[in-house]
Amino acid sequence: MNKPESLANIRIVLCQTSHPGNIGSAARAMKTMGLSDLRLVNPRKFPHAEANAMSAGATDVLEKASVCATLQEALAGCGLVIGITARQRQLSHAMVTAREAVAEAVAIAVSQPVARVFGTEMSGPSHEELDQCQLLATIPANPENSSLNIASAVQVLAYELWQTAMEPSVAAARSFPLADHAEVEGLYQHLEETLIRIGFFDPQVPKRLMPRLRRLFARARLEKEEVNILRGILRFMQDARKP
Repeated sequence: MNKPESLANIRIVLCQTSHPGNIGSAARAMKTMGLSDLRLVNPRKFPHAEANAMSAGATDVLEKASVCATLQEALAGCGLVIGITARQRQLSHAMVTAREAVAEAVAIAVSQPVARVFGTEMSGPSHEELDQCQLLATIPANPENSSLNIASAVQVLAYELWQTAMEPSVAAARSFPLADHAEVEGLYQHLEETLIRIGFFDPQVPKRLMPRLRRLFARARLEKEEVNILRGILRFMQDARKP
């Protein structure tokens, strides 16, 4: 059985991990399902002997892991970012099950990197981290005790990814590539600056305008050319000259 090529474009991102053993166990979970791209955002202890011990033969994944100072750095180049959370958020992006999220992830990973973002062991991804995702996914579990160890959550997601990637019906690469994370974040920054400049948005009374706009564009899965068009419109709005 050959490893599906799309799995090479699947990125596992662990944010603020406090226990090195969890990093090692996550690496082991990844390798058993053909994943190898691990990004660590501000881990408390890494590299660490306990991470190596818990990886059980996946030290190569740990050795290649990238340690990043920010989540933005870890998500560079990704066409889709999926946040893994057990918490329903008010005004959040679309929430789906892990299995539902995998189908879209694998289809996009045929041609572009896709990230799955996991938060801290105690609370999962923060609101700020989830704001940088286009899709939120949850692992359905017993509501009386639904908390999963982070490595277990990685294993569940990795299994679903492997199973879906092995299916012959996985979609072909998109004709028009999605905008990557930096391009989308650049659009949001440009949009906020423009709305402030034209007097539509008051940053002193922000309320929920920007989160709502993030949710709107996240649903659209913006392509690179679409981001270029939108930013061209914003530049024209900022220019006081008449056409």
